[in-house]
Amino acid sequence: MSRVTTHVSGGRRTIVVMAVVAVVCLALGLLLSRLIVSPGQAAANAAAPTAGPITVPVESRVIANEVLLRGDVGYDDPVDLAMETGDLGGPAVVTGQVKEVGATVEAASVALEVVGRPVIVLPGELPTYRTLRSGVSGPDVQQLKHALRAVGLDGGDPGGVTYDAATAAGVRALYQKVGYEAPTAGPEVQQSVEAAQEAVTGAQASVRAAEAALSAAGRAAAGTPVAALDGDVQVAEARLAYLTAQCAAPLAEGVESVVDCSPPARVEADAALATARAARAAADVGPDTTAEREAVRAARDALTAARETLAKAQAEAMTPLPATEVVYLPSLPRRVDAVEVERGGIVQGDFMSLSGATVQITASASRADAELLVPGTVGTVAVDGTDVPVTVAEITAPKAGADKEETTSGGGTAPTGDRRRVVLSVGELTPEQLAAVQGTNVRVRIPVSSTDGEVLAVPLAALTAGPGGESRLELVADGGSRLVEVTTGLAASGYVEIAGSQDPIEAGDLVVVGISPQEGPSDDGTPADGSDPDAEEDA
Repeated sequence: MSRVTTHVSGGRRTIVVMAVVAVVCLALGLLLSRLIVSPGQAAANAAAPTAGPITVPVESRVIANEVLLRGDVGYDDPVDLAMETGDLGGPAVVTGQVKEVGATVEAASVALEVVGRPVIVLPGELPTYRTLRSGVSGPDVQQLKHALRAVGLDGGDPGGVTYDAATAAGVRALYQKVGYEAPTAGPEVQQSVEAAQEAVTGAQASVRAAEAALSAAGRAAAGTPVAALDGDVQVAEARLAYLTAQCAAPLAEGVESVVDCSPPARVEADAALATARAARAAADVGPDTTAEREAVRAARDALTAARETLAKAQAEAMTPLPATEVVYLPSLPRRVDAVEVERGGIVQGDFMSLSGATVQITASASRADAELLVPGTVGTVAVDGTDVPVTVAEITAPKAGADKEETTSGGGTAPTGDRRRVVLSVGELTPEQLAAVQGTNVRVRIPVSSTDGEVLAVPLAALTAGPGGESRLELVADGGSRLVEVTTGLAASGYVEIAGSQDPIEAGDLVVVGISPQEGPSDDGTPADGSDPDAEEDA
């Protein structure tokens, strides 16, 4: 019994082993069939694929034509600042207000303090060349008036060219604004003003005294009032008439006359009337006050002369603007690039270097590109991954007499007549961005034309020309293709706008842009696309 069981177990093991071997052989056969390629299959695999169309989808996108420039980042209009020191009468010792590099110099600010006095910065083109004071006239006075008005102060009529009281008042206000005492004309001029004021006071007293003397002389000469004199004349006339009437009347016998009709009495009455009339006539004649009137006129003349002297002295004492205390700059504010002096040092020549406080990009453009730009055109520049707006500020042609050629951004040369200098102002930058771009060369993108929003667009390679010159697209759909006549719009950056079409076209439709080349060598050993390897090698 045991021998039968053992025989059966050995037979089962043989069957299992044979099954495993069969499975392994099958797997090896499949593997080898994958790895071993017949000569016919190898030839089929090496054959070129069938040529076919290359298609791309119609897109909905914004098409923008732009000018690309490269330019250097810096500050505009650098200048060196100097001051007039000839009128100081000694060394120009710096006593304070020394600016730090990077500081901003504003209009009506103090650039430096020299021997305790400010050097004030004002906007203007003309340099300082003389001290301005009362009576001085010229374009520098007019520039001062305009500068005072620009900083919010009244310097008088900006069209006037004479330094007057209004200008002096504006200068005093300027010094008050910057926190310094206004300059004076000097102690001698002030003493002259005080002496002139005393002379005016004395002349006024003399006029009052002369006028009082004239009034007193008139009153003394007038004597008795006119009304009393008129009464005396009437009384004398009445007495004479009464006497005449009484003496002419006949008297009764034995009656005596009540009046004295003797000749002396009549003479006395006539004399009294004549005296009264003479006194009245004398009252009508003015008193002789010639001397007093001359005295008044002389006193008034002296007062006029004293007032003129005072006005002249006061004009000379008007607040001046010393040449040593003002400098003019064409544009403000500005940035301090370098300071050549320190406190306690002496100013000799330029004491500070300034540049415009506005960051700008100076680029060079071809004449064709420059003609697409106008001042005010807005573009962008990438700063630390952020697009910062830039604006075209100025486009200038090369200066006369410049070199015939200039180096282009690509390293070649181009005639200067075909290049234009383009200055762009830069939008607001953070301190980190400013530090990153200062002194670097950057790429500027300036859109010059664009579609109004997204439009249907295809690559320029998708367009073909029909027999009449019309534009066409090869539209692929439903396993086939057909030519569709289209109207194109703006083209830029390798794309063209599809403004209209003969048949409806939508975003996502496939259009043919080319035919895939047949790979592999031809019978003569040249590539299927017809290119010459030797020619490529030579190229």
